[in-house]
Amino acid sequence: MLNIFEKIGIRVQGWIHITTEFLNLLFETLYWIFLGPFKDKPIKRPTVFEQMVFMGASSIVIVFFVTLFTGVVLAMQSAYQLSKMGAVMYVASLVSVSVCRELGPVLTALVLAGRIGAAITAELGSMKVNEQIEALDVMAINPVRFLVVPKLLALFFMLPCLTVIGDLSGIIGGYIIGVFNLKINAALYVQTTFKYLTLKDIYTGLSKSFVFAIIIVMVGCYQGLRTKGGAVGVGKATTVSVVTSFILIIVADCVITGFYYFSNL
Repeated sequence: MLNIFEKIGIRVQGWIHITTEFLNLLFETLYWIFLGPFKDKPIKRPTVFEQMVFMGASSIVIVFFVTLFTGVVLAMQSAYQLSKMGAVMYVASLVSVSVCRELGPVLTALVLAGRIGAAITAELGSMKVNEQIEALDVMAINPVRFLVVPKLLALFFMLPCLTVIGDLSGIIGGYIIGVFNLKINAALYVQTTFKYLTLKDIYTGLSKSFVFAIIIVMVGCYQGLRTKGGAVGVGKATTVSVVTSFILIIVADCVITGFYYFSNL
């Protein structure tokens, strides 16, 4: 019994240590974003724009197709049930509300977590095992300010934009099924889509994307900066980064949805 409690205690201490390190990295990053420019040189804009192109523009195609086919599948599945009640025309509103409130932000974040989160961890992990992070310290360059801040700023602004693209492509996917397969009048479909889609549905999803962006970047940077063990360690850190990001995105989505649900905002 003592061995069991000892193992549980060690595991809890480990999680507390990881959480503390993660929060310290987050607070240091926020410090360099809001207070750093007043005490040091501001963040270089070309670096942020370069990250925005890599994270945002290069991800448009995959986000578009993932959410497009999700809208297609959602329309087909909902039409199967709604046809039993003679309410096929409401496929349009079901797809639009579901995509804008839930599926669009979450799927976009998961795609970016797999693509961008893994890339961030691999990049910083390779720098860590090759002692390039220590080289920055020797040159009096803060690694968080130089490496983490531009990535966080870039994804913080790009993920909501990608979420909007995902929402639109998901609605287009539902439109394709509704008009060409279910034979719903095109004008009626568009009217029904936006009749039940409220402003709350839109800002609920967009507000989630800001939180998801912070999760993706901070988890990727944290795992990258604590990588050790050579190339094998980089692979393990990348795997842990993606899995952790997925879990935290789902948990954060549940918490934010519950907040909006119970607060009636």
